[in-house]
Amino acid sequence: NEHRETVDKDSGPVRLYSPSGTPAQQFAQFGWVGEGAATPNAGTVWNVQDGAKLTPSTPVTLTWENGKGQTFALTYKVDDNYMLTVEQSVANTGQAPVIVQPFALINRTDKTASLDSFQVHSGPVGAFDGSVSFGTDYDDIAEEKTIETAGNADWIGFTDVYWMSTLAPVGAKAEGTYRALGNDLFRADLMYPQQALQPGQKLSRTTKLFAGAKEHNVLDAYEAQGITNFGLAIDWGWFRWFEKPIFWLLVKLFSLVGNFGVAIILLTAIVRGIMFPIAQRGFASMAAMRAVQPKMKAIQERYKDDKQKQQQEVMKLYKEEGVNPLAGCLPMLLQIPVFFALYKTLILAIEMRHQPFILWIKDLSAPDPLHILNLFGLIPFDPPSFLGIGVLALLLGVTMFLQFRLNPAQMDPTQQQIFMIMPWFMMFVMAPFASGLLLYWITSNLLTIAQQKYLYSRHPQLKAQTEKVAEDSARAKAREKKGKA
Repeated sequence: NEHRETVDKDSGPVRLYSPSGTPAQQFAQFGWVGEGAATPNAGTVWNVQDGAKLTPSTPVTLTWENGKGQTFALTYKVDDNYMLTVEQSVANTGQAPVIVQPFALINRTDKTASLDSFQVHSGPVGAFDGSVSFGTDYDDIAEEKTIETAGNADWIGFTDVYWMSTLAPVGAKAEGTYRALGNDLFRADLMYPQQALQPGQKLSRTTKLFAGAKEHNVLDAYEAQGITNFGLAIDWGWFRWFEKPIFWLLVKLFSLVGNFGVAIILLTAIVRGIMFPIAQRGFASMAAMRAVQPKMKAIQERYKDDKQKQQQEVMKLYKEEGVNPLAGCLPMLLQIPVFFALYKTLILAIEMRHQPFILWIKDLSAPDPLHILNLFGLIPFDPPSFLGIGVLALLLGVTMFLQFRLNPAQMDPTQQQIFMIMPWFMMFVMAPFASGLLLYWITSNLLTIAQQKYLYSRHPQLKAQTEKVAEDSARAKAREKKGKA
């Protein structure tokens, strides 16, 4: 009820389950198979106490007698976060022993599934002997028909990017299986071991059924209550050790300012502030590199026919001058994991879903809705994603261009051309990405421009020396062309 179907506030709440035979079929079922006893099925009419209503404070029990001495019962409890606790029990009051096997299942169509991609998994999911598995998809099940999972099931089910439906056994071992039923229907089974019930005996099994939003604090709370690695149902990937702190900081900032767009801007400023000393050292190293360019040029000219000797002399020069050629790249390399962490957060964290920024940005987890080619929505035309250049993508290109313009001119004309083209290339590449990600990059570019202006004021020799070297290189090339002519 806290999540709407669209950004329109009048749209209805997200519906996860639908009955069998409906276009969005997805449901859970609890039951038994057995020998020597008639077991309930999907058509069984259960008995329930008059006025019973399932709420977090009032459980509901369904009962059914098969007329042969066995009484079956299902007791449902629900909490505020859409976790159901279901107790299945069967009492044998007959004259002969019976064999029963409790089960639970989730049945769904993949027609309404979210897109499964290499960034975020959508499809079968589960934890088996403590190991969370994202390796199986709907196509795998359709091809194999039946996939029996290795190890005992800690929980099993199906996930979309934002929603999940899973079953978890409580206090008992159970096996998990995925099945293809045909017609784009799939099933996740949780099977408890068979057990013989002597006359007068009773068997009970309890299963947790989660059907709701993948909110990290909710899943982590259930993990703390005993569902193994339930928080890892969010597909953070290999770098969750870095992504989760970034996400935690972003959520904390949001709780302070009340706007996720502003929180992204503050997060960017914090990250750049932390990395500023590193950037300062990198910039100083770059200044030193520019200062030794004439000496490097002389070495290259002197040993142009002996590449090995040339490399040795260049390395010797670096050592004598105390220059590290890689130091200038360090700030950019450190930004990569931050960028990737924010990217993963924007595409898989439901906390970002439908979060507005300002004006036309109604959903930071979705691409910019206003495109230049359709005159910002005035023309009823949706351009292809790679041509959907929106306001944010244009700002990204402009700020990156201004950032590169502040860099000293490159001595190599080819490098200079690459730097001039790169901003507009990145504008096209990034246009289909989430608005929040573009907002992060634009903010980062603006902070970089301010940082560069400050550092140039601290290292004026960098720009002056580089421009001198570039001018000398241009004059040399002009003389060379004139000589050839």
